[in-house]
Formats: sequence, C-alpha cells, structure tokens
Amino acid sequence: MAEAADIQGAPAPARRRWLRRAVVLLAGTPVLAALVYSPAPEAQAADAAASTVDVQLDGLTPAAPVKGDTLTISGTVVNNGREKITDAHVGLRVGPALGDRTSIDEAAERGGFRAGTDPAEIDAEFAVKIDALPSKVSQPFTLKVPVNKLELDKDGVYQLGVSLSGETESRPSEQVLGIKRTFLPWQPEAAAKRSQLTYVWPLISSTHLTAETGSDELQTPVFLDDSLADELRPGGRLEQMVSLGKELPITWVMDPDLLYTVDAMTKGYRVRAEDGRIVPGKNKAIAEQWLSSLESAVQGKKVVALPFADPDIASLAHRGKDVSGTLGQLRPATDKAKQAVETVLHVPATTDFSWPVEGAIDPSIVNVATSAGAHNVLTRSDSLQETGALGYTPSAARPIGAGTTAVVADADLSTAFQGNMLGAGDSTLAVQQFLAQTLALNLQKTDNQRSFVVAPQRTPSASQAQTMAAAVRNLQSGRWTQPADLEAAAASTPDPRAATQVPGAGQYPEALSKQELPVSAFEKIRTTQSTLDHFKVILTAPDRVEIPFGNATNREMSTSWRGRPDAARDYRDQVQQYLIGLTEKVKVIPKSDATLSGHSATIPVSVQNSLVQDTHNLVLRVKSANPTRLTFKDGGEAQQEVAVQGGHSQTVKFTANATASGPVEVTAQLYTTDGVPYGKARKFTVEATEVTPTVMLVIAGGVLLLVLAGIKMYASRKRVAARAAAEEESTQPSDESPDTGPQSADPSGPGETVDR
Repeated sequence: MAEAADIQGAPAPARRRWLRRAVVLLAGTPVLAALVYSPAPEAQAADAAASTVDVQLDGLTPAAPVKGDTLTISGTVVNNGREKITDAHVGLRVGPALGDRTSIDEAAERGGFRAGTDPAEIDAEFAVKIDALPSKVSQPFTLKVPVNKLELDKDGVYQLGVSLSGETESRPSEQVLGIKRTFLPWQPEAAAKRSQLTYVWPLISSTHLTAETGSDELQTPVFLDDSLADELRPGGRLEQMVSLGKELPITWVMDPDLLYTVDAMTKGYRVRAEDGRIVPGKNKAIAEQWLSSLESAVQGKKVVALPFADPDIASLAHRGKDVSGTLGQLRPATDKAKQAVETVLHVPATTDFSWPVEGAIDPSIVNVATSAGAHNVLTRSDSLQETGALGYTPSAARPIGAGTTAVVADADLSTAFQGNMLGAGDSTLAVQQFLAQTLALNLQKTDNQRSFVVAPQRTPSASQAQTMAAAVRNLQSGRWTQPADLEAAAASTPDPRAATQVPGAGQYPEALSKQELPVSAFEKIRTTQSTLDHFKVILTAPDRVEIPFGNATNREMSTSWRGRPDAARDYRDQVQQYLIGLTEKVKVIPKSDATLSGHSATIPVSVQNSLVQDTHNLVLRVKSANPTRLTFKDGGEAQQEVAVQGGHSQTVKFTANATASGPVEVTAQLYTTDGVPYGKARKFTVEATEVTPTVMLVIAGGVLLLVLAGIKMYASRKRVAARAAAEEESTQPSDESPDTGPQSADPSGPGETVDR
C-alpha cells in the first residue's frame, strides 16, 4: 500500500499499469483472476476523458525529415468539455516503427488515447505548457523537436501522437484529455532500391457545351452556362491543376473535350442565360490565359488523351452495348481525342489508355475499353485484387490476355485525398499518411524493383489538388521513390506471381452500377444519331451540323453525368429537340384548298428552307387520294427534285388532270433521293370540275347561235340606217351655189381631216 501511496502523484496511465501488475500477482483463483478486468470502467472513463479536447495538427515540417532536422508541429487544441483545464501541456509521443501497411491503416483509424498502447511522451523540455484552457476555448501551439531526440533507429514509418494532458475540477490528477495521431516516414538516406511511382494528374471537367451554334461562319458555340470560367480563373479548380502540375513529375491524363471547350471560349462564345436568352460570354481572356498556361505546363511531359468527352466505359458495357450503333461511337471519339490535343496544345498524345470509373472492371468493361484501340486499361487494386500470399504489393502492370495490360493503381494511394482537404489539419494528415504508405511499399521484402501507379479521383477540388501536390513534392527528394510516366508503368516487367484474373460481372460494385446511364439514355442517343444521319443527306454543308452534334452525342455518354441523372436527361432532351427544330426548318409550306376548273391545270406547291445553307437531294412528291377523279402525270402521283437556297422558298408546279368532278385530297411530301420521307406531309383539297365532249359541243353550238344572231342584228341595223339616210337626202332643199370648192382627189395633207 505504501508503494501505491508513492505513485498517487504519478500520471493515471502509470497508476493503472501498477494496479494491473498487482492484480496479476495476487490472482490465484478464477475469482481473483476476474479482477484483471476491473479496470475496464476506468479505461472507459479514460477514453471519455481523452475525447474532451480536440487536438488539431495544422502543419508538420519537414514531412519526411533527415538527420539534423528539427521537426516542427503546429496546431490547435480546443476544449470541448464543460470544465476548465488547468496545469496542461501539449506533448509529443513517438511510437515504434509500424510493421506494414495494414498497421498504418489500423493506426489511422484509432481514436482516443489508450494507456499501454500509446507510447509515453518524449522529454518534457519539448512540451508546450498551457496554464489554463477554459471551456469552448482554443489555443494554438507549436512543438519544435530535434529529430535526434526522437530515437528513430531503423528506416520505417513511425507513429506520432500529439496529446494534451491536464487536470479538471472533477479530475484533479493529470490525465490525457485529447490526442491526434499521424505518421513520420524515416528514410534519411536514399534506399538502394527505389520504387517507381507514377502519379496520374487528371484534367477533366463536366459537360459545358450544347449542340447549338450560331449562324455565322465560325458557328459561335452556345454554352449551358458560364460556370467553366470559375474553374479556369486564378484559384479555380482547373487553374490550380495546371499551375500545380506544371512543377510536378506527373502524367497528364485529360479529356480532349475540355480542351475543345476552352478553345471555343477563346474564339468568342455565347451562353444560355437562366431566362432562356442567348447572351455573349464574357470570359474569353480567362480562357486564353488558362490555355496558354496549360500549353506551357505540358511541354516535355507525357500526355494521355482519353476518348473525346470521357465516355462512361462501364455504362457502355453494361447498358449500352446492346443498343445498335452505340459502341461505334468509341473509335471516332478516340480519333477525335488525339487530334484535339495535338491541335490545341501542339504536343503529341497517346490514346492507348482507357480509364473506367474508379478503376472498377469486369470482362465486359475490358472488352468495351479495348474496342476503340486501347491496349491498356487503368484499373485499381480494390478491383483486380491479389488472391495469393505474395507478402508484398506487386508492380502495376498485369497482362490480362488478348494483348491487353491492366495497369493496376494502388487503391490506398489513389483514394488518399478524396476527403475534405479544406482544413490544414486534414491536408497535413493526408500527406503524412500518403508518404508513410509509399515508404512502407518500398520497404516490403522483395528483390525486384517495382512500379506503382496513383490514379486519384477524376475531378479533384482545388484543395484536394493542393494536397496532392504537397504529397508529390515531398517525394521529390527521391529517397525511396523515383518518378515514372504512365507509359513506362504499363511497359514495366510484370510480376509472374501477381493476380491477372479479371473479376466477374457479379463483383462489380453495386454503388457504381446504380450511377450508370440507363438503357433509355442510349436509345435516345441512337434516335438522335439516326435523325442526324437523315438530316445530313439534304445539306450541302453537312459539317456544320455533323461536328457539333457528333460532339454532343459523345458528351451524352460522358462519365461526368454520374450522380446527375436529371441533368443528363435534360441534356439529351435539349440536344434532340434542337436537332428536330433544325430539321423542321426545311418543309413544305402549308397550302390552302384549290379549285381545278377544266380538264387540265397546274397546282403549285412551295418548299421553304430557313437554314443558313442550301439544301439538295430532296424530292417533292404529290399524291392524289382519288386517282379516278384527279390524276397527275404518272397516274395518282408525281414528283420533282427540288433544291432550295438557304433562307429562301421555291415553288414547284405539278400538272393535274380531272376525270370527274368533286373534291380530292392531295398529299405533298418531301423525300430524300433515296426514298426516305423527310418532314411532315401537307394535305390540301382540290375541287375538281370535269368537262365532257358533249358539254363542249353544246357550249360550242350555243356560242355559234349567239354569233349568228349578232350578225343578223348588225345587218338589220345597217339596212335601217341606210333607209333613213336616203329619206333625209330626198327631202333636203338644193343650194344654187355651194359654199365650198370641188373636192380634190389628191391625198390629204398633214393635219387634215379625212372624211370616210
């Protein structure tokens, strides 16, 4: 008991260790042995006490120290309890080297302080004293410890614990009230065998361009909105990806549609406003600056171009492959990708890689991924898993048959920065754990140099990108890794004992399956493509629609729609509706009813072209619903080829013949020259009046009688007039001398009146 009294002033962990030893020494019966578990409530209380204070680590430099360095750890302690903490201090605890990667994962998941498990503090001289920490109050701290005081002996990953110990009114003895753990990689000298590390740097965004373009010669594009500018401007997500990636040994993996979209912004663009109006875009200069920075950043680096618009390979494999024409989109998307990178950035690009969502694969995904010509599938180790007991992580390259290589990215490294990295504490912990994992990989027992790949999330946030960059920079000392590009990783010698069996369809993650594009999406895409193919036939400049709508079709299958089913459906609807609206600009103009008087007459039908380009390869066909009453040249129907200039109408005349009287419905329909109906049929009624030969004779006889009667009346009037003239002359008195001279027989002169 005296010994017990002597340790009353000792820290709580020391007292608990003494009690355990005493119980073990005294335990001679099962009843006494059961007392071994009596400290459990005390341990639980200690755990509860250790969660009173939140310890946040905001910085740790250097992240991977060498001999002679001083380790600086900064952070904040926050008193979340109700009582004021007194006589407190922040101390550093350094545990033994962790044995493997599993130990690192387990340590990262641990919560509160555990006496006997967590190591003791290092020398008290390096602790930071805090006299008082009131409830709900935070206090910053900075620990500075020479590395030679940490007792780091062999190369490895060491666990660091930063704890706050102190007293409260209800717990007057010193105890650990909060702890935060992290890792310290220790490899002061370059390893004899260093791992090759490939870091994929994704440059991918969501879909921003519509299928709509202006009627001008440059076909000014229309954007869904102007949100892309926010990603491109200084501090934006894509701006950070470029400015950070420029200085790092990474492999650029990009969606060429992003390049195409930003390039379109630099040439002037328009935006669909919330009220539906189309307004000019205002961020041309931002796009120019970003594209110039990217062109500079990729010089001398490997560039991998995904198929245009980053198609969702898994959705195509599981939902789209049975919809005719769908898989045929991949090869053109791949060809378009290479051309876009080389045209916009003026650097060569490889299209030999396919990247399914989160690297999850099955046989159908692999088949679709390679159908466009790619020989390498970027997968992940939580999909193509090891089934043996190698005792180490094998290299990334795995031959999976048919000349295809699965490039297996490490799952732990690839998901290291998916969380919230806005806080300095989260970022610091993520970097330290990443460095610890890479060192643990290199320390695994194997004689072969290995190659590892990191394939992070497709669209890292700005803070995630900054954290990724910090991690890669801390590896540039090259003490246990050396950089390699993705092509080199795919070409590295595979481990003959590594797993190469592609997981079956039943092993595809259900969560990812639920996010795939539905079959109905691919059916609508097929309908749109069919409409486009039909439309191009009549155009004299088909590229004006083929290029924007072809790109839009690729975008409809983009991976960026995952998790956004409503937006994806709206986009598909908009593309289809806009295309249908264009096709309807070439049409037969509605015609009013007509009357056909006589045996034969001409019926005019007009075709309107409201497009900016000319149309051809069209045939206008008219058809009588009653050929026994109204016929055309070829019987019941007639047709003529028609070509209409852009912005004009053209009237086509058809000769019709009436064989009987009465109304007849006539249909006017456009067709392409290969006989496929185009646009809506127009119907109108022709009132036919048929005239027979007998009726014609009767009419002719009537006309003749009228003529004869007229002649007779005229002759009769002449006779009456002559008689009247004679009578008048006989009754007129004769003058003795006329008042005019004799009439001359010579012709009349100019201006004279001639009597007749």
